[in-house]
Amino acid sequence: MLESLSPALIAAAVIGGYLLGSIPFGVIATRLGGAGDVRNIGSGNIGATNVLRTGRKDLAAITLLGDGGKGAVAVLIAWLATRESTKDVQALLTSIAAASAFLGHLFPVWLKFKGGKGVATFFGTLLAAAWPVGIAAGATWIIMAFLFRISSLAALTAVAIAPIYAAFVFDRPLPIAWLALFMAVLVYFRHAENIRRLLKGEEPRIGGDKKDAA
Repeated sequence: MLESLSPALIAAAVIGGYLLGSIPFGVIATRLGGAGDVRNIGSGNIGATNVLRTGRKDLAAITLLGDGGKGAVAVLIAWLATRESTKDVQALLTSIAAASAFLGHLFPVWLKFKGGKGVATFFGTLLAAAWPVGIAAGATWIIMAFLFRISSLAALTAVAIAPIYAAFVFDRPLPIAWLALFMAVLVYFRHAENIRRLLKGEEPRIGGDKKDAA
């Protein structure tokens, strides 16, 4: 299947996806919005959750949409480039572009490879690459967040089950399942500190005391 794609097209998907994913919407939004540098606030993370700690819900929403949207745009461009190909070939290139965008978000060249934790970009790329899988994973997040009121636990559960949704529930092409698994592993890697707090029972809850969340 890989031989059906030209090296130039694969290179464009990898480089273009990575550069799109590297756009640090959290840093851009907080700076242009007059909230300073998000890397000097709270946990120092560039994602929407930390941007929310500035007290600016509008900037957090912009960051959330930007981080999710850049992955979706990478998938869309790859999809358009392979619209004359088979579904399997199309799934392969969109997965390559999505994985590259995800890596760009986690390790952006503009920020010395210190990026976000990837949850918003995970959902954005997955919704664009295989919307039923993305919706199912999003529903899992909502259910877990409602039951346990812990955002990181909800995210970790959703990303862990997403490859199962892709491979067995919705029977998506194999590259989509591998994409979901690849992103899930990296999300867990980036959430190592959250996992340690979860195991100790110290992870802050949604809507909890600000002192605890700090």
